[in-house]
Amino acid sequence: QVQLVESGGGLVQAGGSLRLSCAASGRTFSSYTMGWFRQAPGKEREFVAAISWSVVGTYYADSVKGRFTISRDIAKNLVYLQMNSLKPEDTAVYYCAARRLGSAQAMGATGTSMDYWGKGTLVTVSS
Repeated sequence: QVQLVESGGGLVQAGGSLRLSCAASGRTFSSYTMGWFRQAPGKEREFVAAISWSVVGTYYADSVKGRFTISRDIAKNLVYLQMNSLKPEDTAVYYCAARRLGSAQAMGATGTSMDYWGKGTLVTVSS
C-alpha cells in the first residue's frame, strides 16, 4: 500500500523556521517528482514547491521563493521542506504529493494531477 506521511508541522512565531518531512512507502519513488502543496482555511489548495525525480530541478511558488527549500533523500524515500522566515500567511495544512516522472515545473502547473497525496500536517504561524 502506497503511503505518503507528512510530519514536522506545529506552531511557530512569525520569523521562525520549521522543517517538514514526507516519508514515502509502499514503492520506490526514485522515478517520481515530489512536491508540497498547502491549503489555508477557506482557500483552495495551492502549489508550494517541487523537486524532480532526477533531483536536478526544483520549482517554487513566488510566495515562498527565497524562504523555503525543498530537498529529497532518494535512498530513504524522504522529502523535506525547510521553511524559514515564516509569515502568518504561511499558516495552512501542508500536503506531500508524488507524480510519476515529469518536471518540477509541471507539478506546479494548474490542473496537473498527482498520483499520490499525503493526509497533511498543520503549520500555524502566529504574529
